[in-house]
Amino acid sequence: MTIFHDSDAIAVESMSRRGPMRPRRLVSVRANQSKRLSSHVFRAVDVIALVAVTAAVSAIQSPAHLVLSTSVRQILPLVLGALVLARALRALRLYRFERSNGIRAHLGQLAGALGMSIAVVFIASWLITDGPSNTVCWQWIGLAAIVLTALHTGWWLIVRAWQSAGWLTPNLVIVGATEYAERVIGDAIARRNVNVLGVFDDRLERSPKALLGVPVLGDIDALLSHKITPYVDRVVIAVEPSATKRVREIAARLAVLPNEVTLFLAPQESSSRTAALARLEDSALAELDGAADLDRKAFAKRAQDLLIGAPILILASPVLALIALLIKIDSRGPVFFRQRRHGFNNEEIVVWKFRSMRTDATDARAERQVSANDDRVTRLGRVLRKTSLDELPQLINVLRGEMSLVGPRPHAIGMKTGEVESARLVAEYAHRHRIKPGMTGWAAINGSRGPLHAAADVQQRVALDIDYIGRQSFRLDLRIMAMTVPGLLGDRHAVR
Repeated sequence: MTIFHDSDAIAVESMSRRGPMRPRRLVSVRANQSKRLSSHVFRAVDVIALVAVTAAVSAIQSPAHLVLSTSVRQILPLVLGALVLARALRALRLYRFERSNGIRAHLGQLAGALGMSIAVVFIASWLITDGPSNTVCWQWIGLAAIVLTALHTGWWLIVRAWQSAGWLTPNLVIVGATEYAERVIGDAIARRNVNVLGVFDDRLERSPKALLGVPVLGDIDALLSHKITPYVDRVVIAVEPSATKRVREIAARLAVLPNEVTLFLAPQESSSRTAALARLEDSALAELDGAADLDRKAFAKRAQDLLIGAPILILASPVLALIALLIKIDSRGPVFFRQRRHGFNNEEIVVWKFRSMRTDATDARAERQVSANDDRVTRLGRVLRKTSLDELPQLINVLRGEMSLVGPRPHAIGMKTGEVESARLVAEYAHRHRIKPGMTGWAAINGSRGPLHAAADVQQRVALDIDYIGRQSFRLDLRIMAMTVPGLLGDRHAVR
């Protein structure tokens, strides 16, 4: 996870154009998401701690000091208490770490969850004959309280440290240089819990240069291609809702962005605007229940990448070393080829590959896509590209969180299909960046792999990528991974 400095492709305005809420260091949406998903890690550690506490206390009351020798009646009330406590921590939103909650409020909610579990443990012990003694019940409660208090104090301090360092603060841009947008910016400046990076307006000729110091950076077309978009958590349309035609037109034009777009309704009362801003500010960590299915899927996909990707990299390391040696023998130049490509939310990432072309003929922007019998490809490079072994170093990108094992294949920034930039051929092109790019994907196993020489090729790949994003699941990812190698071996005529 990386904090990108202004110089890293984001120094697009001078200091005078930053505005009062533009941080000196911008954090990408992908990096912020990785922090937000820590709520799942926190909860997993809490559950493991509760299991350990229950096992330890159960072992103490056993004559042999072994959990397995403890009767079901002796351990059942403690197990029920642990289950209720784990559920209460989630139900009371103790993994949200909202900005409005101080440490006292957080620990107070924790005490409430412990109170629920206390009632369950003692009631269950009373109902079950030969259940654990009151002393054992209090031992479990006391140990659980100490462990969870220590853990949640640590969780709270970690999240606050992240926030102080500039993480987890939502970055917004506003569309519509209106009086209402000015009121929203004023409230945001007063609260200082969101960053409004800039304003864009579809009627630029009548817009001011800034609203309360926040610069007007251009029209909607400028927003669609702006280098700031990978750092924008949400695009807010701040146009009077009564102007329905204008709102629909703006929303339709913004639909090509991978960023989340929100229509900010226009209450006149300050309290209503404050409540609306609070809903944006308090999205510090991911929800654990049904409202945040996308966050849960993102966490599961990240865990899948780490649990599968790390062993693959270890097992493949001898192959990687051999390929590196063969490249040095086959042609002069570096072993690796690094290329800037589009990642999640249009973020620029550096993708690693084994070099398969002559050093003097490398094409970092993919302005000329590979063709059959391409004279730029080395002898070994033809084998590497045919078998896709040149892409094995992308396991490094996967472990770094920039890519996934399965997803839309990342394209080079500025890649051309014929004489036209590929991204301009399909309106929904950027939709393929709504999840992380992958080493393999649904399009790859369905025949859309390699160079895109015609507009129809781009349209087919984007359609397959969008289809995958809508259907993504662990089962589908396993199916794609299982079909990747047979697909490569069976697709002998593909140009790579």
